[in-house]
Amino acid sequence: MNALAATVGTVRRIGSHLGGAVGLVIVAVVVLSAVFAPLVATHDPDALDVLNRFSGPTAQHWLGTDHLGRDLYSRLVHGASVAMAVALTAISTALIAGTLLGILAASLPARSERLILILFDVVSSFPSLVLALAAVAVFGPSTMLVVIIVAVTLIPHFGRVARAQVLTVRNAPYIEAERLLGASAWRIVFSHILPNIAGPLVVLASIDIPVVITIEAGLSFIGLGVRPPLASWGTLIYDGYAYLSDSKLPVVIASSALGLATLGFTLFGEALRDAVDPRLDGER
Repeated sequence: MNALAATVGTVRRIGSHLGGAVGLVIVAVVVLSAVFAPLVATHDPDALDVLNRFSGPTAQHWLGTDHLGRDLYSRLVHGASVAMAVALTAISTALIAGTLLGILAASLPARSERLILILFDVVSSFPSLVLALAAVAVFGPSTMLVVIIVAVTLIPHFGRVARAQVLTVRNAPYIEAERLLGASAWRIVFSHILPNIAGPLVVLASIDIPVVITIEAGLSFIGLGVRPPLASWGTLIYDGYAYLSDSKLPVVIASSALGLATLGFTLFGEALRDAVDPRLDGER
């Protein structure tokens, strides 16, 4: 009940500000569309109708069709599923790995800690696009490759935050009391340290979602991510760009969806940060 009450209270604080409310609505629409894409979509996203290419919005095709006569609305909805699947999988992987490495770095002797921090710096020095080009040259493009690349590049992001949070709480009186009572290191980590550092990490994860969505779309646009005919906002933009002289509608629709989703998750992440730590709202 306490967890439920805290969640409800956080949602209310997010919705109490205009930006947070707008972000919450956009996030809810994107997430629900992604989860229930087979029910929300009006057509098979891969169904071809070459005799009905580049049709404008109609009662049958709400947002029109693309160069192969595929329903743009249905492909947009299924693109949300791809974007959310990539974002949540990559961020969850990076969150777990980064948190464990951050806790490990804060717990090890200075020399070992320095090695982990150097590893973070090395990984952070390579942009996602550079790693993608190298990985594609070896393994070929795939959705799983996008997830792995994004996760690897985000691990230092979470690792540094986790380490900083652990350094802040590890010498707290209640932690020292647990040590004096003979509690194991694992018990201290999972019972006391993780619950106290989870808030900032969850906020960081929510702020990273629009970044990952944009990276996935960008990699798919240049042919290094999700492969056709699988619907992705990046591939939708690329397909539309290739036929821009025939119709601008596919590019406008896909770009608008990507921009709106990015805006919504950004507003939501900032509102969540302010709700978790109200002091940040007062400092801005």
